Amino acid sequence: MTDFIKSGQRTIQLETDAVKELSSRIDLPFVTACETILCCEGRVVVIGMGKSGHIGNKIAATLASTGTPAFFVHPGEASHGDLGMITKGDVVIAISNSGNTSEILTLIPLIVRLGIPLISMTGDDQSQLAQAACANLDVSVSSEACPLNLAPTTSTTVTLVMGDALAIALLEARGFTAEDFAFSHPGGALGRKLLLRVGDIMHKGDEMPSVMVDQPLQAALLEMTQKGFGMTTVMSPENKLMGIFTDGDLRRIFDLSIDIANTPIGDVMSMSPKTIRQNMLAAEALTIMENSSITALIVEDDHQNPAGVVHLHDILRAGVV
Repeated sequence: MTDFIKSGQRTIQLETDAVKELSSRIDLPFVTACETILCCEGRVVVIGMGKSGHIGNKIAATLASTGTPAFFVHPGEASHGDLGMITKGDVVIAISNSGNTSEILTLIPLIVRLGIPLISMTGDDQSQLAQAACANLDVSVSSEACPLNLAPTTSTTVTLVMGDALAIALLEARGFTAEDFAFSHPGGALGRKLLLRVGDIMHKGDEMPSVMVDQPLQAALLEMTQKGFGMTTVMSPENKLMGIFTDGDLRRIFDLSIDIANTPIGDVMSMSPKTIRQNMLAAEALTIMENSSITALIVEDDHQNPAGVVHLHDILRAGVV
């Protein structure tokens, strides 16, 4: 009977050892490949057949999401029209474990004719593909994890890791930032966390709860109930922020037998409320709320005038976390 655990562990160990050997191959050809791509005025076109094609597709996606415009082209389709997707100014990364994949070799004369730099990832630095490239990245392995030494396993893992090494080296060389990454992922939670500003989700105008400093507490309670934020801003006649009144303030004065119809809100409001700017990231606003144990913040404009209110629920609905 097959020992599944032993088989799985053996596979992981073989692939781990192969990946460790890659460190010594980050050498001059790797530098040449990075410099060639950095000088590219077009896009990086990744090609590969079979399992190498699947890995190539992933490498192209990783490059594209980390600041290096890239896409994948199937070499078989390239021979039947898709070669038009490759233009002068591009760089081609061709992946082939043997280095002699016929569908890729067919394209080499055309790539050379167009004057397009060719980078290869092969397991044989003496192969036709490796010899035709300006830089060959050595992704050779001593054996596949497959006990028959046939199914691409270790070789595809090593190729993928080499692609990641290339992408990250380019990312660092370009000074690619977290915000740059977010622009490539606007639909994900990370993109929203790094891009969404308070001004994008705040409540403003008539939606913002607001009472004048000389209005009675009763008016403030009515405003809080109607707007549903559990707080209201307190404003001066000159439209300057004087303070804030919250549910917490209401609990604080509940036992003081205050005449809500006649007591000015200015007498019971909290002074110097926490405020934020419109261009602050919503994620930063959330951190302030969590650290201060509050659920809403007043948003100020560039002149320190109240421009709106953002509530904890607004941030959660936006999918920042």
